[in-house]
Amino acid sequence: MRAQAFIRTISFLCISFSAMLLPPLLVSLWRQDGQAGHFALIAAVVLAVGSLLWWPFRRHPLQLHNRDGYLIVATFWLLLGALGAIPFLWTLHLSFGAALFESVSGLTTTGATVLTGLDRLPPSLLFYRQEIQWFGGMGLVVLAVAILPLLGTGGMSVYRAEAPGPMKEEKLTPRLGSTARVLWIVYVGFTVACALAYWWAGMTPFDAISHSLSTLSTGGFSTHDASLGYYHSIRVELVAIVFMLVGGVNFSIHYLALHQRDPLVYLRDVEVRTFLLFVAGVILFIAGNLWLLHTYSHWTRALRNSAFEVVSIITSTGFGTADFSTWPLFLPVLLIFISFIGGCGGSTAGGIKVMRMLALAKMGRRELRRLYHPRASFPIKIGGRAVPEKTLQAIWGFFSVYIGAFVLLMLAMMWAGLDQVSAFSAIATCMNNLGPGLGRVTANFAGVSDSAKLIGVLAMLAGRLEVFTVMVLLHPAYWRD
Repeated sequence: MRAQAFIRTISFLCISFSAMLLPPLLVSLWRQDGQAGHFALIAAVVLAVGSLLWWPFRRHPLQLHNRDGYLIVATFWLLLGALGAIPFLWTLHLSFGAALFESVSGLTTTGATVLTGLDRLPPSLLFYRQEIQWFGGMGLVVLAVAILPLLGTGGMSVYRAEAPGPMKEEKLTPRLGSTARVLWIVYVGFTVACALAYWWAGMTPFDAISHSLSTLSTGGFSTHDASLGYYHSIRVELVAIVFMLVGGVNFSIHYLALHQRDPLVYLRDVEVRTFLLFVAGVILFIAGNLWLLHTYSHWTRALRNSAFEVVSIITSTGFGTADFSTWPLFLPVLLIFISFIGGCGGSTAGGIKVMRMLALAKMGRRELRRLYHPRASFPIKIGGRAVPEKTLQAIWGFFSVYIGAFVLLMLAMMWAGLDQVSAFSAIATCMNNLGPGLGRVTANFAGVSDSAKLIGVLAMLAGRLEVFTVMVLLHPAYWRD
């Protein structure tokens, strides 16, 4: 990859980031919280640096290949995380490790935080936290392709490196720019609908808009320390459940359902159907245990809390209305485990994704059948279509690398001083882009060391970019070829 093309692409994305600072600037002017000067200066500096990098190479022809997408995406997320940390450094005087953790947590829609006292923070900074989750939800690189197809014929390489899910070759429209625009139109439309629904449920306009940004992105940041439990409102919880599920479903399916005006599209899709059935089953299982163990006095309360926490965790949103870490027996660990499954491919949710887990389950079943029919051929079918062996090998490879990375990062967390339970849940919540954990990270990451925070940053980036985008850059062959 030529340096000129790389610098030109990164500079354009930096210029795009400077535009992200304008909404919190306007919020600061509206709410008069004294942060407008900070956001204006940061935006001006980032814009100037991006423009200076872009100007010398503005006429340079830009052709990117598949391998270039990995380096651009990984570099951009690291750079964006560092730039996004500046408002936290300047306003809250956090350490660099804490500010970087907060920034990357927002951009990767993890929702883990090092902050306390959210109710007392400046409104513009609260809005900034929500906004970076919203942009990170669908992917800022995809946004850049949607607004300005600057990447030309090589844009698909960046899209594949950025887009979540196993079926990255599928496009809704023949052109990549049109596909990205379609996805963003659907994303924006659902965000507006979510904000209006929150307003109807009783939130203030500011809270409604702020929480809609973190709900559709399945990010989980809130403007209150108590998260959505602050409202004690079943209407707010129902709105959140609906739109968290929306965020956890493939946005291509949303587009098809809207385009064809046929809600049955959701039920005809095997991944969405499996996802919804699994969510319903886990909700009933946990609610039944909570009621039988007398955790709650009435079954309706058990069902209400179970539904909210299960949907919040499997979609990797991380909103909370109850402290699930205090639930009895194995229920807290079960909830952490379902975060590994995550939402559908092509959604804003984290985790391994339902389609991959479905394929892995079918591969396991096939190997069992081969034990007593060793010469038989058993094609793997999902939704009535045979899955190519190349795709199955990629899914198995992804799973093995994902688990291997998890083990190494967990050991690193233990080296940084966390106990086994805290280290396990910390890496689970970071890699699955979830937010809440167990042990020392039940509420937040404020109490862990900066070295543990930096390990969490690496885990969040690996999870958001689905491991391979990061791991391929560590392979010597990538740099030799």
